[in-house]
Amino acid sequence: MIGAPLPMIPIHQLESECQPGGGRDASMPVAGAVAVAMSGGVDSSTVAAILRERGQPIIGLTMQLWDQRRLPELQGDTPARHRCCSIDDVYDARRVAEHLGIPFYVVNFERAFEDTVVRPFVEDYLAGRTPIPCTNCNNHVKFDQLLVTARQIGAERIATGHYARVRHNPDTGRYELLRAVDETKDQSYFLFGLTQEQLARTDFPLGALTKHDVRDIARRLAVPVADKPDSQEICFVPSGSYVRFIESYLQEKGSSASGESRAGKLGEPGEIVSSSGEVLGRHSGLHHYTVGQRRGLGFFAGRPVYVVAIDHLNNRLVVGDDSELRSAVCEVRDVNWIGLAAPDAPVQASVRIRHRHHPAEAEIVALDASTARIAFREPQRAITPGQAAVFYSGEQVLGGGWIT
Repeated sequence: MIGAPLPMIPIHQLESECQPGGGRDASMPVAGAVAVAMSGGVDSSTVAAILRERGQPIIGLTMQLWDQRRLPELQGDTPARHRCCSIDDVYDARRVAEHLGIPFYVVNFERAFEDTVVRPFVEDYLAGRTPIPCTNCNNHVKFDQLLVTARQIGAERIATGHYARVRHNPDTGRYELLRAVDETKDQSYFLFGLTQEQLARTDFPLGALTKHDVRDIARRLAVPVADKPDSQEICFVPSGSYVRFIESYLQEKGSSASGESRAGKLGEPGEIVSSSGEVLGRHSGLHHYTVGQRRGLGFFAGRPVYVVAIDHLNNRLVVGDDSELRSAVCEVRDVNWIGLAAPDAPVQASVRIRHRHHPAEAEIVALDASTARIAFREPQRAITPGQAAVFYSGEQVLGGGWIT
């Protein structure tokens, strides 16, 4: 039975003020321990149970990322379901830790999460890009701040419930990121930004399992959340509407979608135009739209039309036929090469431009250490600025970057 409220521990206070919230005394570091990132879901809970069954010393860490009481106008009349990182998930994680009898901490990363995930999410949409907050969370919080915290409590490694694999290549001396065995659950697309140091200290125990296997293991080990549904929504967007979230967030900050940002005045209504410049209608603010969108454009064209570009400099929404969405070349920034250094020669790879996109054959040319040009053999539909392009060679993730 859950007793006192969970301790909410800012990272800078962890060593001096943290009190255990798990099933036994967690006040002292555990030699050789692995810190398990416990979200309260079945995947991370099963990771903790698997490692516990193996006799591995483990410590549970749950991240408090977003104050669910913020922006109350977005909350529904009933509790939000299938959304990760809610307060219910925090209590579920503690319940699992008590069941396993392991040390357990809740660490407060709200400030880092807002600075590196939430604010860039809003700014990207206002700049006409379509961001991936889960990837930024992995890069800047889960595999950055969490590794720092793990060391503070005596753990040199972390384990998570991601469906992916890591291996060390003795010939190159580099750690490699691999797809999960279960292609339907593979999350390697969201992990392309992990560094060599992060991969060297990270375990993905579920990478060789299917989701069905994980559920079976959770039930066999009597994990309390064995039948809990998977989370599906962005954790800080309770209504599921990113437009409402952006507008409420900016209002809370004392600005508006049409206020000044790094992208300029981008929430103001403007023209909807064809690719030839013909004015077809009016849009209600560019943050309402994404490349490839068909529905909700606000005008009747007599034929299917799609958003083919977001011209934030002129506050115009550019629409056109499906054929205009297709392109064979794009560039990416902030490229992270994983299994190899930035190559001097062109690289042949399969490239995924969205999580559910079927990887397409392409040639990648590194323009410098952090940018690259991708030339697809066949034009691809809706190559969207702000999304990630991730490079694969078979099961191996070679690297990836952000589409410009």
